[in-house]
Amino acid sequence: MTIAREPNGRASRKKTVKRVFKVGAFTYALLIKHMFDGTLTSRELADVTGLHYVTVLSYTRELHKAKAAHICMWEKDGYGRDSIKVYKLGEGTDAERFRMTSAQKSARHRVKKQGLEMIHRMAA
Repeated sequence: MTIAREPNGRASRKKTVKRVFKVGAFTYALLIKHMFDGTLTSRELADVTGLHYVTVLSYTRELHKAKAAHICMWEKDGYGRDSIKVYKLGEGTDAERFRMTSAQKSARHRVKKQGLEMIHRMAA
């Protein structure tokens, strides 16, 4: 709810109206339309269609399970891991997900640890 001033100086309350779509054939068609390119993540699909994020996740999972859609690429999250799926309509093989081996993780950790130790030694 927002408070606005009328011309006479009195405060009036106005309700902000959020447009809500019913989950039906129209919104499902919008979801399908935007999945043809295979460039939008589930969060972006939710923003474009007006559906809730969880609803988009369940629809895309079911389309994937029915082999009507496939994972065309992975996007990286804030930590640099491939965790955000990008679906595309049509049959196809799922994109490979990059995973670090335990040796690579250990090496990266050792480099970070050495850098921190160097900073601490210089600060002391």
